[in-house]
Amino acid sequence: MRFIDADGFTADRPWGAVDIAEIDGATVRLHWTDQPYVWHVNDGPEVFVVLEGAVDMHYRENGRERVERLVPGRICHAEVGDEHVAHPAPEARILVIERKGSI
Repeated sequence: MRFIDADGFTADRPWGAVDIAEIDGATVRLHWTDQPYVWHVNDGPEVFVVLEGAVDMHYRENGRERVERLVPGRICHAEVGDEHVAHPAPEARILVIERKGSI
């Protein structure tokens, strides 16, 4: 058994993470950030759960940029081909489940 306190986790750089588990080729990681990620397109499904703070998830749909505010408990599920970038507001702790090695 392993227990992790997400509310006390910080990293030495934006999007730094602690690996929690690998399950059938998918990783479960706890991230901390105070900086946006980069625009990217998923090569596999991703589940993104804000645990603390807030994140403005920018995504493109039919060529238009949209923004959805994620607060603790709000879940984002991105599929293959979904173009997006996460902007913490102003910092956040996020649980991310995705295929190992995904961007």
